[in-house]
Amino acid sequence: MENITYDDFKKLEMRIGWIRFVEPVEGTDKLLRFEIDFGELPLVCVGECTPTDCTHSNNETCKCAPNCECDVTEPAFGKSEYTGRDVRQIVSGIKEFFPKYKALEGKKALYVVNLEPREIRGVVSHGMLMAVDGLNGSPVFLTAEGTVEAGSQVR
Repeated sequence: MENITYDDFKKLEMRIGWIRFVEPVEGTDKLLRFEIDFGELPLVCVGECTPTDCTHSNNETCKCAPNCECDVTEPAFGKSEYTGRDVRQIVSGIKEFFPKYKALEGKKALYVVNLEPREIRGVVSHGMLMAVDGLNGSPVFLTAEGTVEAGSQVR
């Protein structure tokens, strides 16, 4: 095993993500494509203002000070329920262990979110699921004990 420095470890950004959608990657036996919600996006204002001048209202509209507009990006995957949310696509090779993969929707798990994007069988993954091998060899997702919000960061 190769040791890394503490400074290397601090570079990892690990967050709890909420599995909003999952589907198999076409033409593969092992890959699942996930849409993972990592919480609210930070508000970005443009014009003569600062981000503190703007507030979100129900993640749909943005109210700003005079001469200030909020830059509201298009929702991820064109889904209106993702408006104002940091939703990323992550691919994991765990389909064989979860034949009823739709049951994963709604669960929260730990992800590394600052990995360089990687194309896997034609699908770009923007992070990595953290799991351990269970007693029977199936992956067991790492989760937080207690109630946490999507996007909560490991510290």
